Amino acid sequence: MEESISGFKIRGTWGDIVEHGERISRALRDVQVHRGDEYARAFEEWDEWRPKSHERIEEDVSEKTAEQASVAEGKGEQAGKNPDEDIKTAGEKLSESYEKLDADDAEGAVGKWGESIDYVARAADSAGRKALRKVEDTVYQRVMTQLAPYYFDNPLISANLQQSTNGDEEEFIFEVNVNDDGLKEEVSERLAEYEDTIDRWHIDTEKDTEIAEAVEGVEPPEDDVDGRSKSTKN
Repeated sequence: MEESISGFKIRGTWGDIVEHGERISRALRDVQVHRGDEYARAFEEWDEWRPKSHERIEEDVSEKTAEQASVAEGKGEQAGKNPDEDIKTAGEKLSESYEKLDADDAEGAVGKWGESIDYVARAADSAGRKALRKVEDTVYQRVMTQLAPYYFDNPLISANLQQSTNGDEEEFIFEVNVNDDGLKEEVSERLAEYEDTIDRWHIDTEKDTEIAEAVEGVEPPEDDVDGRSKSTKN
């Protein structure tokens, strides 16, 4: 592993870069980032995006990169409403505005009219964001990831993953940076400890616990508070 001001970089096989991502997640867990209010959500996003042993860069990482880079949800989407629902509500508010006018309630009519406009604007916002996401999905998955690294960026982590060919062998370059300098130093110390104390890193693999439970008649292993199986040892 190479360490610099721009992050922690590794070159190697798919297994090497999977291990690199796991080590950084483990280090972040060890310093309790996943339990704090500031970075808990950001850690979950990173831990979901980082390459896994069962994934393929052209399919899984490409899709996750496009999703992570996508336009954020607007207020309507956050409320679980689609544009058609907001337009319908806008019409209802407009009808209520007319009712207020008939009742000589000018102030109430203006209020309902304002609410109607807000719903129309929210519907337009939601529709626009969805249209942009469709464009982004095509651009990122079919174009951008062919020209630039697969990348991830949030308040906690910035990372990029590149694929290259070294002779006849496929090689990957994976660089991960912790954006908080103080936290980055702590992670660096943890990574150094792993180098000194862990002879062989056991890469996590996707397990089909439902099949095991059905065939063997046993319960799947419980996860500990860090989201790792209690039976997993590093």
